[in-house]
Amino acid sequence: MADKIILTCALTGSIHTPSMSPHLPVTPDAIAEQAVGAAEAGATILHLHGRDPLTGRPSAKVEDFMAFLPRIRQRTDAVLNLSTGGSSQMTLAERLAPALAAQPEMCSLNMGSMNFGIFPLAEKDRDWEHDWEKPFLAATKGVVFKNTFADIETILSDLGEAYGTRFEFECYDAGHVQTLAYYLKKGLVRPPLFVQFVLGVLGGIDASPESLLFMKQTADRLLGDAYRFSVLAAGRHQMRLATMGAVLGGNVRVGLEDSLTDGAGRDLAPDNAHQVARIRRILEEMGFEIASAAEARAMLDLKGGDRVAF
Repeated sequence: MADKIILTCALTGSIHTPSMSPHLPVTPDAIAEQAVGAAEAGATILHLHGRDPLTGRPSAKVEDFMAFLPRIRQRTDAVLNLSTGGSSQMTLAERLAPALAAQPEMCSLNMGSMNFGIFPLAEKDRDWEHDWEKPFLAATKGVVFKNTFADIETILSDLGEAYGTRFEFECYDAGHVQTLAYYLKKGLVRPPLFVQFVLGVLGGIDASPESLLFMKQTADRLLGDAYRFSVLAAGRHQMRLATMGAVLGGNVRVGLEDSLTDGAGRDLAPDNAHQVARIRRILEEMGFEIASAAEARAMLDLKGGDRVAF
């Protein structure tokens, strides 16, 4: 089982906007349907953000999450992983509200404050469907994505200690791995750590083979055998670096949160399941096997889908 690959699908995120792809799920119906489709295609973990159902704007309202969470849980056994990142323009209290209400098996946890620049997306010519989209993207030029040590410790306490939630530790640069190693040494996190190397966000480390190797070498040195890693590469780098991560002994993440296309130079992906099926086919043709949800729960020491609050 240790050699099986955990395949995460990140469905909608808070980077892309409705004008960028008609296939980006933003309503509860679309998020639920694409989540189930991704699980049926082979996704082990479903990483979930909320959206305002009328405008598609990123949302951290509990009711927006609860409009799809129970429906997904009723129809699939996949691990449901809620974002605590929300967007860089939300407060920590806003970002935490859905997870505190849902008490999920797993949440994302960003391991440091950073510039999180998606403003170049606002500079492209396109027909904007909603008046919030371009200003939302442009605002990231002057906003720091705040994830202080105090913020991290609040999430570890309020979700981890209180509800037994485990974490996908999102590391956008080597300093974030250093921070995680500090909390491992202090005993505030415990193995097995599930570390997501996030490559290609403007303000973090770039999406390249060299950067992936550097991140893994840093984690190997600082975390030893206390962690498993996964690879998330933004945009056109998604499939090739995910595949490289698997070859290096890691797990993979795909989904429309990270890339709207079907790979470098390809058309828009028609849905999340398409990306899941594609990376699964690549990995299986290379001799890898995708972990089931039950296997992932054992590998990551999760509390189980029967101990959530939705």
